[in-house]
Amino acid sequence: MGKRLYVGNLSYSTTEDALKSAFSQAGTVEEVKVVADRMTGRPKGFAFVEMATDEEARKAIEMLNGKDLDGRSIAVNEARPMEPRAPREGGFGRSARF
Repeated sequence: MGKRLYVGNLSYSTTEDALKSAFSQAGTVEEVKVVADRMTGRPKGFAFVEMATDEEARKAIEMLNGKDLDGRSIAVNEARPMEPRAPREGGFGRSARF
């Protein structure tokens, strides 16, 4: 099991400090990153939390998955590597291909 956890279904008002406080109940939190939209800076509703050990990561999943945080029932599980995606087509200043 990895030490990096995915935390989903977050309130847009949830801060990195609030997550660190919640996850520190399970052990040492090494890093918290709330993912935000590049253009607007608005949180996307999920984050990544890195725990110090695999055992602390397991404990955090057991303790916090499905629990309430800032009025939302959060989902906590092991983070998986990002899947490769196909390049995006079109967009500003680019012509559509037919």
